[in-house]
Amino acid sequence: MHASHSPTPEDLRNALRFWTTGVTIVAAAHQGATHGMTVNSFTSLSLDPPLVSISLEKATRTHQLVMATQAFAVTVLRADQHEVSDRFAGRDSEQSNRFDGLDTFSLQSGSPILSSGLAYFDCKVAACHDAGTHTVFLSDVLACGLFEAAEDAPPLVYFNRAYRGIDSP
Repeated sequence: MHASHSPTPEDLRNALRFWTTGVTIVAAAHQGATHGMTVNSFTSLSLDPPLVSISLEKATRTHQLVMATQAFAVTVLRADQHEVSDRFAGRDSEQSNRFDGLDTFSLQSGSPILSSGLAYFDCKVAACHDAGTHTVFLSDVLACGLFEAAEDAPPLVYFNRAYRGIDSP
C-alpha cells in the first residue's frame, strides 16, 4: 500500500519500527542532578575528528541537563541489559533517580556512565540543531572505551517494538 498523504506520527512510528537500532543509555549531570534515558538515535559521524550525534526529546529531563552542561555520556547496552533499558525508558520515572542501585563512573564531562555494557563514550556538545520535538546534538568524543568481555557479548537491539539479540556467526 502506498500512502499519498503526509505521514502522521503514527504512520512514521509504524514504519520506523522496522529499522533495527542499537540501544544506549544517554546520561548527563548538572549541579548535583543526574538523569539518563534510553536512546536509539545515536550514531557515529566522524572518526577524525571523533564525532557522534544523539537526538533527545526536548520535554525530557535528560535534554535539560545536556543543554545546561553541553555534555553527556553514552553507554551501549548488552543483550542481557533489557531491564536497564526499560528502567531508563520509563516515563513514570522521569523525575526519579534511574541510577539508584547501579554502579557508575564518570570521566572528563562528569556525566554518569554505567559500569557495565559493551562500550562507552564521554562527549562534549559541539553544535545543537532544532529538529521538531527533538534536538540533535553533534558532539566531540572526549573519551571512549570497551567494557571487559565486550568482544564476546551480543548487543541489545530494538526491532519491531521489541528487544532482540544478535547471535554471533
